[in-house]
Amino acid sequence: MLITEEYRRLNAQKHEESANFGALGRRLAPHVRDIAKRIGAHTILDYGCGKRTLEKELGYAINNYDPAIPGCDSPPDPADLVICGDVLEHIEPECLEDVLDDLKRLTKNTIMFLIDTHAANKHLPDGRNAHAIIESPEWWIPHLIKRWKVREISVPDQFIFAIMVVQP
Repeated sequence: MLITEEYRRLNAQKHEESANFGALGRRLAPHVRDIAKRIGAHTILDYGCGKRTLEKELGYAINNYDPAIPGCDSPPDPADLVICGDVLEHIEPECLEDVLDDLKRLTKNTIMFLIDTHAANKHLPDGRNAHAIIESPEWWIPHLIKRWKVREISVPDQFIFAIMVVQP
């Protein structure tokens, strides 16, 4: 199970109410361009695309998936490059392993994660913090390296930024 219906509904409502909920993607565009060029990506998937700001900033069509966004909620196809920016911390803890397995299935070559390790400034309509999983980089890394070969990890102040590679 990737998401419960109640949690999907709460996230959909938050997306409707907040213009900047799900809008981080645009800030990732320079990194995505660089990685896509380095690996020769023909297909890109924004997993947890939110407002589709990554696609808008890139200026060309990519595949978008977000179960809380109508029109982006169909199961996606695998892609050369998968972007999962500011998504995993929003996953219900009981769904995390299934989501990671889904991401593994969808990643043909490279996956890039950006994971916030602190509480969000935003809350869902039911009052809970928008970040359902608040854990340290040391907690996240084992969940990722059991599925992907780590090529690069950077841990700035409040984010873990990791590029995982399926095929060298």
